[in-house]
Amino acid sequence: MRTKTKRHQPQVKLFGFQSRDRLKLPLYLASIAAGFPSPADDFLDKKLDLNEHLIRHPAATFFVRVQGNSMIQAGIHSGDVLIVDRALEPADRKIVVAVVNGELTVKRLRRKKDRTFLAAENPEYRDLEITPEMDFDIWGVVVHVIHSV
Repeated sequence: MRTKTKRHQPQVKLFGFQSRDRLKLPLYLASIAAGFPSPADDFLDKKLDLNEHLIRHPAATFFVRVQGNSMIQAGIHSGDVLIVDRALEPADRKIVVAVVNGELTVKRLRRKKDRTFLAAENPEYRDLEITPEMDFDIWGVVVHVIHSV
């Protein structure tokens, strides 16, 4: 089975999560109209801490930046930041950050009978079957993708 060469594999950069890193931003209860603007200060509810909404297991969570296009059909683009939870059990069809033979990658985990695959979400890439000869470990399950529009 052919796979892309090393230079085509997505590169990832890890970011640590510190539970003390809190940034509370305004949360507005009003819906945003795509027409005439209105003052929104009257609808301010409370401060929103994205950590509360995006991170369930702070001690087991890390961030990683993606480089490459193997997961574009899953909505993961080069430059995106992934929130990865190591406390979650990797399961079939989950998107995971894995290390294969010393290389980090982000792929969809596929389990078929007694076989394990890492599947790209881009038809230009082939699935990678994990064999016993490979050095393979799953670092965590991707729970959120952050990207600019």
